[in-house]
Amino acid sequence: MTVLPKRLARWMLSGVMSSLVFGGSLRPVPGDHITRSEVMAPHGMVCTSHPLATQAGLEALRAGGSAVDAAIAANACLGLMEPVSCGVGGDLFAIVWDPETRKLHGLNGSGRSPKSLTLEMLRDRGLAFMPSYGPLPVTVPGCVDGWFTLHERFGRRPMASNLAPAIAYARDGFPVSEIIAEAWGRNLRLLETYPNVLSVYAPGGRAPRRGERFRNPQLASTYEAIAQGGRDTFYRGDIARTTAAFVQSQGGFLEAGDFAAHRSTWVEPISTRYRGHEVWELPPNGQGLAVLQMLNLLEGYDLRTAGFGSVEAMHAFIETKKLAFADRARLYADPEFFQTPIPELNSRDYAARRRALVDPKRAAAQVEPGLPALKTSDTIYLCAADARGMMVSWIQSNFRGMGSGMVPPGLGFMLQDRGEAFDLTPGRPNTFAPGKRPFHTIIPAFVTREGEPLMAFGVMGGDMQPQGHVQILVNLLDHGMSLQAAGDAPRVYHTGSADSNGLIMTNSGVVNLEPGFSEASIRALEERGHRVTVRKGEVYGGYQAIWRDHDQQVWIGASESRKDGQAAGY
Repeated sequence: MTVLPKRLARWMLSGVMSSLVFGGSLRPVPGDHITRSEVMAPHGMVCTSHPLATQAGLEALRAGGSAVDAAIAANACLGLMEPVSCGVGGDLFAIVWDPETRKLHGLNGSGRSPKSLTLEMLRDRGLAFMPSYGPLPVTVPGCVDGWFTLHERFGRRPMASNLAPAIAYARDGFPVSEIIAEAWGRNLRLLETYPNVLSVYAPGGRAPRRGERFRNPQLASTYEAIAQGGRDTFYRGDIARTTAAFVQSQGGFLEAGDFAAHRSTWVEPISTRYRGHEVWELPPNGQGLAVLQMLNLLEGYDLRTAGFGSVEAMHAFIETKKLAFADRARLYADPEFFQTPIPELNSRDYAARRRALVDPKRAAAQVEPGLPALKTSDTIYLCAADARGMMVSWIQSNFRGMGSGMVPPGLGFMLQDRGEAFDLTPGRPNTFAPGKRPFHTIIPAFVTREGEPLMAFGVMGGDMQPQGHVQILVNLLDHGMSLQAAGDAPRVYHTGSADSNGLIMTNSGVVNLEPGFSEASIRALEERGHRVTVRKGEVYGGYQAIWRDHDQQVWIGASESRKDGQAAGY
């Protein structure tokens, strides 16, 4: 996959944002990377990973819709245009700043496991881990209910109007963009043997290539049914019955009753303070708490003095990531089944105790959770802001790219495989159970300062997401980069091994570095015991962000340079 050097070479070096935004001097991305300018607009802003989806969101804003209307319109387009990452067969999480109540609202729109499937049934099949593909890891898709739940509270425009651009593009076709085309081909090579996959996603027997026009009339009909009949059309009508019957025909357990019982959940976002800012995430079953834990640990290091890309800064980041992820592996789960000890894990005292375990000169070879193990995946991210001051941080995914390979006949979408994230070891917080939400990787984020909304942002990409959130915040708040430069800067992605149950990291893993870090820092990391590889590729995630400049009363947008996306405002 072509990444930074080629794509960024044709962009001009950014001017930086006003020093009033952060306070102090701001710098563009360090090293030899080039970054484009942020997008600025007075009324509204939409940032997504596809330009046509961004334009659909802007159309909603211009027509008087809210930021939530814009996000729904954009998400529906992305489900068509970027099926390698998302769709109505997947789940949804969102954080919304509501200017009327002057508070953040969190929505957990993730689905649950089939109620007729038990842990014993899975283990009787000889499974130590949930399969990655096929019918068994399929959970109820929560996206559509998430749309309607958010729209009921925050929408200002009819749902039919929000879905209209996606319906038109599905009927008439759209040109497939560069990065998505590459991922499309890779996904189909993995999933082409499953029923209906090629007939929907490979007309003519192959994946569409860059610039080729793709149509999905089945998805257009599904969207039209949802627009006309509402969320019950998806969860209590023919769509639910067709989907359940198909999954069962393939050996799965999803039933129409699982769809009918589904509901999204309003949740209170959780936060910590970092460098004078409040950083907000959603509580488990997602992994947002890992971001807060990492920031609490990094608060004790002088990263600004160390400098971007220094061995001191990267070593501190990698080691704190290991500590947070060890807790993540054993203690994050569906709160209806297990109460993750959020206050303790997110406390300054706990961070200080854990930070004391970091050897400043040596990579840790083994990391255990800091609290007892009590018994009881690809994505799209988008953000939108409207003229009334509403800001939305929105993330939606199928998992493992396109998802499970299960494409119900006549509906034009693929079901997610989020159930792969369940633990099949009895007695653990994330152990599989009927009607349970699995541990989830997709996390939206938000930043406030002294109670004022400042930034909606996210980074796509499985367990890169917490690592990406932290690096974006460090780039902004420690290294003083502009909003776009903070995303364009080269990234670190640490992958850790696990014990035989797939949970606890037991060695230092591999430090993947994007091209752009100095040879001196790379050698210094290796001298400290890190296994380092420099590689290009999509493992470093994808970023979108919107910043509110309260002094100038303008929106500032940034869009991931590693994707096909666009930030646009009016």
